[in-house]
Amino acid sequence: MTAARRALSEWSPNVTRDLLAGTVVALALIPEAIAFSIIAGVDPKVGLYASFCIAVISAFAGGRPAMISAATGAMALVMVDLVRQHGLDHLLAATLLTGVLQIAAGYLRLGDLMRFVSGSVITGFVNALAILIFMAQLPEFVGAGPVFYAMVAGGLAIIFLLPRLTSVIPSPLVTIVLGTVLAIWLGLDLRTVGDMGALPTELPSFLLPNVPLTFDTLWTLLPYSLTLAMVGLLESMMTASIVDEMTDTTSDKNRECRGQGLANIVSGLFGGMAGCAMIGQSVINVTSGGRGRLSTLWAGAFLLFLILVLADWVRQIPMAALVAVMVMVSIKTFRWGSLLALRTNPRQSSFVMLATVAVVVLTHNLAQGVLVGVLLSGLFFAQKVTRAFSVTSSLDEAGTSRTYSVTGQIFFATADAFHDAFDFREGVDRVVIDVGNAHFWDITAIGALDRVVLKLRHHGVEVEVTGLNAASATMIERLGTHNREGAALASGH
Repeated sequence: MTAARRALSEWSPNVTRDLLAGTVVALALIPEAIAFSIIAGVDPKVGLYASFCIAVISAFAGGRPAMISAATGAMALVMVDLVRQHGLDHLLAATLLTGVLQIAAGYLRLGDLMRFVSGSVITGFVNALAILIFMAQLPEFVGAGPVFYAMVAGGLAIIFLLPRLTSVIPSPLVTIVLGTVLAIWLGLDLRTVGDMGALPTELPSFLLPNVPLTFDTLWTLLPYSLTLAMVGLLESMMTASIVDEMTDTTSDKNRECRGQGLANIVSGLFGGMAGCAMIGQSVINVTSGGRGRLSTLWAGAFLLFLILVLADWVRQIPMAALVAVMVMVSIKTFRWGSLLALRTNPRQSSFVMLATVAVVVLTHNLAQGVLVGVLLSGLFFAQKVTRAFSVTSSLDEAGTSRTYSVTGQIFFATADAFHDAFDFREGVDRVVIDVGNAHFWDITAIGALDRVVLKLRHHGVEVEVTGLNAASATMIERLGTHNREGAALASGH
């Protein structure tokens, strides 16, 4: 496929479905952007402008078609202290710096690190996010009357039953439109989008943050920007992997890093806060039929159209209809099969998944949960590799030469076991260390080999290392010391 045809397929595999899916996303973005602005302690327009800018720029520059990026709760939580202590201008400056850091991460190919995130961590991340999405809807139920519950139940019925009759129009869109029409027609006393906060009445304008250009300002912003960049990239990379799986396609993670950085720079220059990919809105987009970049572009553009031109109608959208859509997202996001798999999966994999869920839900911090999951995965992997490591030995008939046969991976976790497998006071004349079925991975492993060889030589034993593969031999030649000391002894120095 040529580059032009590939680009065209990314933009509009199905124009109608992309436009309809983007419409649903835009409607669902409004209350969330307002809510996230309130969390961060800024005016609602800051989150709405950010969602518009980030969605539009990501449509062109992002690495994952059909993924929705905008203002998010995870990023808003990081901004609270910065806004409280220094104000909006510092937040906008931090957003610009966040974008620069994310672009640098893209060029450093940090997106490739997603290969080290195990399937158990991704499953735990997805399940935790589904739980958080559902929990975020619970405040709407507090003090709500039977009309609210009836509309949520009716909305869920439409969402799950309508696709059995027709898939021409996304069922979440039908739920929002019908809910709004019923609420207006019957004069229902329901909390609406307008109750969340004031909608902006003008286009975002270009502005530079009014902050001193000093090192003090940089040191003030840097911790927040680093955290925002990390949280944003992590959530975006995980969301991209989920959309990859849902659509059976691939994405360019490093391009997504760069695209997100550019989107945040544009957002900061037009009065918006930093944002990243939204798994909930991305799931809405994909389940509504969105597959191309057009759905992301339309979601951002239609969002601006809604808040500036159709604001009077948007204010009347009942929150019950949007709650029904988000409950659907949480239900479809959660991997229910993972609960049954707890009985069949290896206990360590299940523990990693559950630990990831627990940390994310308890801290409401996706980055911390994924970090814990990755660390646990690494520890369990090292433990598994350690168990596969072994050293056996045999003595020749004359009783003067012993051969040690090493099997497995020699690295920091097995280096001590490798060293302790040797008997340095046996009294043989010669020792052969056969590593034909082993591999040396790091400087700790090389150091363990050096200690073994040099200690045996100290006891007057002739030592020969055999079976080294090319990679291990190169590392030992570059980092090892026993060969150099052996050569010095042989030359009489």
